[in-house]
Amino acid sequence: MVAKTLFGLEDLLATELRELGAGDIRVMNRSVEFAGDRRVLYAANLHCRTAIRILRPIRTFRCVDGDQLYRQVRRIDWMGQLDSSMTMAVDAVVSHSGIDNSMFAAQRVKDAVVDQLRERTRRRPSVDVVHPDLRINLHLHENNATLALDTSGDSLHRRGYRTQGGKAPINEVLAAGIIKLSGWDMESPLIDGMCGSGTFVIEAALMARRIAPGLLRSRFGFQRMKDFDKSLFAEVVAEARGLVRSELPGRIVGSDRDMTVLKEARANADRAGVARDIVFEQRDFAAQNPPPGSGVLIMNPPYGERLSVADIGALYRMIGDTLKSKYDGYTAFIFTGSSAAAKSVGLRTSRRITLYNGPLESRLLRYEMYQGSRKQKFSSD
Repeated sequence: MVAKTLFGLEDLLATELRELGAGDIRVMNRSVEFAGDRRVLYAANLHCRTAIRILRPIRTFRCVDGDQLYRQVRRIDWMGQLDSSMTMAVDAVVSHSGIDNSMFAAQRVKDAVVDQLRERTRRRPSVDVVHPDLRINLHLHENNATLALDTSGDSLHRRGYRTQGGKAPINEVLAAGIIKLSGWDMESPLIDGMCGSGTFVIEAALMARRIAPGLLRSRFGFQRMKDFDKSLFAEVVAEARGLVRSELPGRIVGSDRDMTVLKEARANADRAGVARDIVFEQRDFAAQNPPPGSGVLIMNPPYGERLSVADIGALYRMIGDTLKSKYDGYTAFIFTGSSAAAKSVGLRTSRRITLYNGPLESRLLRYEMYQGSRKQKFSSD
C-alpha cells in the first residue's frame, strides 16, 4: 500500500505505520510504501495523523498515450471492485509523460471502467466526484502508470471537527506533523499564542488524549468497497476507543486577540471532543503570561501571503521581544512562509525545517529560550 503525506512529514508517517504493525516500509517523496493486511489498512486510516490518503495499488503498467491507457485499464476485472449500481470517481496526477493532461487521463480511465461494466451488465456506474462508492487513483510519471484504489475517500486531513477555518487555517495533517516535529512530550504545557481557529491546540489535545483522528470521521472509502469487513473494522474502532485517555496530562492554551476566531476555535474543539482540555484566552500575544517552567510554544503568525498585516516586521519583532522577556525555559516554534519576516524575530534559530503550507514553501523555526542566567548558545542548521 501507499500512504500519501506532505513534504517533510514522510519519516513521521513511517513511524506511525510501523507502530501500527506495517511492514516492508519504504520512505519516498511525499509518500510511504508499506505492507499489511486489512487490519493494518483500517488502522492506518483511523490512526495516522500525518497521512493524507491510503492507497491500495492494483496494477502498474507502461503507458504512452490515451489509447494505451484505456486498453490497460480495461484489462482489469472491475466487476470484482464495482457494481453498475455503485458510483465512482477518478483522480489523476500526471507528469513528464505522453499524456500531459490529468483531466484527459482521468476521463480515459473512467471510460474504460464504464465501458467494461456496460458491456458485461448492460448498465453503467454513475460518477459522483464528492462521495463515490469507489475512488480510483491514477499516478502517471514518465509513462509509468500506477492504478490504485483510494481506501480513504475524503482526504484524511478532514477530521470532521472544523467547519469554519478562520482567515488562514492550517491543514490538520500539517499541524499534527509540526507538533510531532516539535518533540512535545504531551505532558508539559503547549501554547499557541495566535491560535486562530485552533488547529494546533486541537491536534495537540487529540494527540495527548490518544484520540485517533479517524474516530471523528463519519466515513472512509474502504467502507464502500466490496471486500469491506464490517466486524473487523468494528474491532479496530473498539481498540482505538480503548486507548483514549479520559484526562489530559498537561496544559494546552490557545490565545488570540480576535474574539470571533476564538468562538470558532471553541466550536471546533467542542466538535473534536476536546473543548474541556484547552484553555482559550482572548489577549494579545505580548500580554500573555505562559505557565512557569518549561514548555512548547507553536505559532503560525501572519506573514503577508494570506493575511494583510500593516507592518509584518513590527509584528515579528514583538514576537521575538515577548519570547525573550516571558518564555524562559520554553522551546518556541514559529511556522512562517516569509524568511524576511522571520529575520525580524531577532533570535537565532537552533533548527530550520522546510515544509509546505499548500503551495507555499515555508520554514518551521526552532528557538531555545534558556532559563535564568544560563549562557545562550545556538547552532543553526
